[in-house]
Amino acid sequence: MNFYLALLLIPAAYLIGSISFAVVVSQCMSLPDPHSYGSGNPGATNVLRTGNKLAAGLTLLGDGLKGYIAVALVKIILTNAAVSPAETAWLLCGVVVAVFLGHLFPIFHRFKGGKGVATACGILFGINLILGLACLSTWIIVAVFLRYSSLAALATAVFAPIYFVFLFGFQPLSLALVILCVLLLWRHRSNIRNLLNGSESRIGSKKKVSS
Repeated sequence: MNFYLALLLIPAAYLIGSISFAVVVSQCMSLPDPHSYGSGNPGATNVLRTGNKLAAGLTLLGDGLKGYIAVALVKIILTNAAVSPAETAWLLCGVVVAVFLGHLFPIFHRFKGGKGVATACGILFGINLILGLACLSTWIIVAVFLRYSSLAALATAVFAPIYFVFLFGFQPLSLALVILCVLLLWRHRSNIRNLLNGSESRIGSKKKVSS
């Protein structure tokens, strides 16, 4: 692996991932700190509990775009740098994991990050459009029919590496997606418990937050 490119690109990806749009958007729109209500998770679903759909939408968009931009920019840089396919694959692995870890443990926000669903979606679209669409379709199908955002995220996390292997075979990025899957499952451990005991909130349930 090109050591100098790795030294530049992987930390840069982590810093991009460390921008928590739930916090940034909430501050800009004079909303409560997303860590202080609901699930305490700085993500679009929790921001939506304030009743501000625009803030939730901007959070979702921002968290998704940072994952996409980090991967897409690195692909462009590596192509222009004439890096070998093997080195490109492993560098992309490092970038994918780094931007995701940045979201989970953001250095700019005391390492208190979100669960990573939107960022993972952006990463998947950055890797490949068809892969992203397949995973997004899985999330939508589960969410529409079962009305559990967390269950939709869990199902998508499990299927993402499977879709990748089906589309492109076993590659280094397969390992990165398995790591993302494990991290997503771990971050949703409380949701898994709630799903098992029947206390998980469904999509559309309203829990207003006082400002």
